Amino acid sequence: MIVMKFGGSSVATADAIARVAEIVRARLDQRPVVVVSAMGKTTNRLLEIARAASAGQRDHALSLLYELRDFHLAESSMERTVEDHFQELSEIVRGLAVLGELTPRSIDAVSSLGERLSSLIVTRTFQRAGLSAVHADARKLIVTDHRHTHAAPQFEPTYARLAGAIPPLAAHSVVVLGGFIAATPEGVTTTLGRGGSDFTASIVGAGIGAREIQIWTDVDGMLTCDPTVLPGGHRVKRISFAEAAELAYFGAKVLHPATVLPAIDKNIPVLILNSRRPEVPGTLITADPIASSNVIKSIACKKNVTVLNLRSSRMFMAHGFLRSIFEVFDRFETSVDMISTSEVSVSLTLDDASQLTDLTAALSQFAEVTVDRDQAIVCLVGENLKTTPGVGARIFGAVRHINVRMVSQGASSLNLGFVVNGSDLLPAVEALHEEFFHELDPEVFDA
Repeated sequence: MIVMKFGGSSVATADAIARVAEIVRARLDQRPVVVVSAMGKTTNRLLEIARAASAGQRDHALSLLYELRDFHLAESSMERTVEDHFQELSEIVRGLAVLGELTPRSIDAVSSLGERLSSLIVTRTFQRAGLSAVHADARKLIVTDHRHTHAAPQFEPTYARLAGAIPPLAAHSVVVLGGFIAATPEGVTTTLGRGGSDFTASIVGAGIGAREIQIWTDVDGMLTCDPTVLPGGHRVKRISFAEAAELAYFGAKVLHPATVLPAIDKNIPVLILNSRRPEVPGTLITADPIASSNVIKSIACKKNVTVLNLRSSRMFMAHGFLRSIFEVFDRFETSVDMISTSEVSVSLTLDDASQLTDLTAALSQFAEVTVDRDQAIVCLVGENLKTTPGVGARIFGAVRHINVRMVSQGASSLNLGFVVNGSDLLPAVEALHEEFFHELDPEVFDA
């Protein structure tokens, strides 16, 4: 068996789903299990509906709901199924408008509708295309804790359910299920967090002992640089799990960071492929490091980063100062991407600045705080970083014309990251790409 996950852009329209059916048809001999995301930007629109309803904008929320319903009707020809799901959503919207409150449980109830509906639409499209296909409700298979909007899977019962349910169905039919969605042991709907459909695919693959997990998206695989920053990067043919995880954490959108965890545990290869260009071999991710004559495998970037600079106002010893800082970040449930420290000063980066006002107020109780907005992280990733002398000189020589604000290396031997002003991101990536990829190992890269 193989697991094939198709992202939102791959199932965005009826024509796109028809392409997916043909991709799956070509792999029927491998007994595919298909995991799908919501159609297009459906999840974003669902969350917009929920926020409008809870803010008391009932009519606006219902108007958005009807637009989204009409989109699904036009792209699916499944009138009763679509109407039933949007009737359920309209009842939730009216309840949110009355209560004026949007709880994490309510968010999951609303945002789950996209995958619930897309998986049914994809199943029906497969059947109409002549494929034997059967729908499976992921909420009956993937068990999580009760942390709504970012629930953690309970792997033992989940794997037991998957192993019992999926292989008998896959023996005769293509099994289709929605990604991103799951349920508590009591059956209450939860979600795995944004990008969680990749995680679902990996969990399913681990649970059924899949030979391979395929992530179908709208790019040819992992590239040597972020195409939204610098177009024209080279496809990476093969990469290790560890390198892929580093790239994902530092901005490579093609793969959800958590995806690799169940795959690593079960040593299942992951293949990144393009549903619009299925003939392209993609990027193969495996457990073992891939030998390469290139020091760097890829350059990842994060835009719109906020840097907090903290200096102890009480001359704490280092352990007391750092403890106080991380207690604040724990209290506000905010993650840090990079950190650089000395005894009485710390700089760190935030990808999510939604709690910035409260964070700075709390940190100001014991530290002088300054904030730098519109910064960017540049992260170079490669197994050879840890064994190749002189790499730092090459990196900072290439960006010698750019002011580097903060440097981090050592937490992982696979990456070296630094912060620049957002306006300097493109010239920094251009210079580094020229430095490290003007010659390519043909076993690892596609020129």
